[in-house]
Amino acid sequence: MRIGYFLSTEEYTPAELLEQARGAERAGFEALWISDHYHPWTDAQGQSPFVWSVIGALSQVCQLPVTTAVTCPTVRIHPAVVAQAAATSAVMHSGRFVLGVGSGEALNEHILGDVWPQTDVRLEMLEEAVEVMRELWRGGFVNHHGKHYTVEHARIYTLPDTPPPVYVSGFGPKAVDLAARIGDGFVNTSPDAELVRRFREGGGGDKPCQAGFKAAYAQTEEEGVRIAYERWPNAGVPGELSQVLPSPRHFEQAAELVRPEMMKDAFVCGRDGDAHLAKIEEYAKAGFDEVYVANTGPNWQGLLDLYEREVFPRVR
Repeated sequence: MRIGYFLSTEEYTPAELLEQARGAERAGFEALWISDHYHPWTDAQGQSPFVWSVIGALSQVCQLPVTTAVTCPTVRIHPAVVAQAAATSAVMHSGRFVLGVGSGEALNEHILGDVWPQTDVRLEMLEEAVEVMRELWRGGFVNHHGKHYTVEHARIYTLPDTPPPVYVSGFGPKAVDLAARIGDGFVNTSPDAELVRRFREGGGGDKPCQAGFKAAYAQTEEEGVRIAYERWPNAGVPGELSQVLPSPRHFEQAAELVRPEMMKDAFVCGRDGDAHLAKIEEYAKAGFDEVYVANTGPNWQGLLDLYEREVFPRVR
């Protein structure tokens, strides 16, 4: 299993993200995930730099492969523009770039006043968006007049030798089926063997399956729980709320129903290497090929050191 590090743009400044990427490479992580947000989930997280600027900068500070986890190419940014951004990123990273895509959240996509569609429509839009991007990556001028998107006389001139792979995020059956049908890989955050099985049997075959989990490194588990609850109480918000709430303020209101002890289910808290190994094993048993760990709070260097010292020697 490939073990990577998850850069949380919702919580860290661009300079901190670059520092974490350098540190992750030195520690022995094999790849990077990076989130793509307009807003953080809560004000306590406090950041949200433009991901494409950070991705460009990453190409200058480390050699690790980078996957967006995930970009929504449907509402806030037209897929023709995402296609250009992804092509440039693939060139700058010498082909070590994967465009992870998903149907998005209102939190980020509503900002221009567009209607936030229902799930079936969002998935339909995502499928057409991927079609548009792949058509543009083939080179030449593109004219596309679809149900959701129009492209006229558009050509991307800066293209990588090979188009970026598109990995599709899916949490419900319809989204997983779409990922299996159109994706070059699958993205998720839960160690759910049934979702992996559905992806592989639905057409995904042996394509890569990526997943991620969150940690809050601290000297004690209790301190890690405190940090996780302070920064990411939204991790305990259930159901479809994460897709439909429109602002950090609303997530903070919903998170009033979340109790601190619930963070133990959503995060690996503290500094126990065995707990991280057990979490990685959960994803391996579920059938994932790659797993990415994100730190919340100020102690990210401690997490990198923990992996270098205790985790990597035991999993390799």
